[in-house]
Amino acid sequence: MRLALQEARLAAAEGEIPVGAVLLGPDGDVLGSGRNARRATRDPSAHAEIVALREAAAALGDRILDDCTLVVTLEPCVMCAGAVLAARLPRLVFGAWDEKAGAAGSVYDLLRDGRLPHAVPEVIGGVLADESAALLDGFFRGRRRPRSGPRISGDPAR
Repeated sequence: MRLALQEARLAAAEGEIPVGAVLLGPDGDVLGSGRNARRATRDPSAHAEIVALREAAAALGDRILDDCTLVVTLEPCVMCAGAVLAARLPRLVFGAWDEKAGAAGSVYDLLRDGRLPHAVPEVIGGVLADESAALLDGFFRGRRRPRSGPRISGDPAR
């Protein structure tokens, strides 16, 4: 998670929403890393998770990332949760809960929806949640009108 937090800080320095992600192989080696890059790339899908997944898939030469773990500073949105399922990741670890758009237990629980055709990944939320939430809170403070940014929480009980 500390590596993902470093990516999030880099995103903030670039004017992006501070979310960072790393994809770890079965031996713990970093196969891919990413940070939000939607503004820089003008790509609405350039979320930290997607960037890290693309980098890891390219490094491995495969779209299936079984035996890998995605670590991200914010609970994934619906798009990113779908990418986790499409990559067949067995494990997701995230920091802050996203009470506005989270799809791993907050608003939606897409990853544990047994109706989907893929295996259900292990989901571990709330890892260094306070630190992850503080980065996001600091970024949004003063940038948007009150209550228009994502509602994030370091508290796993939300």
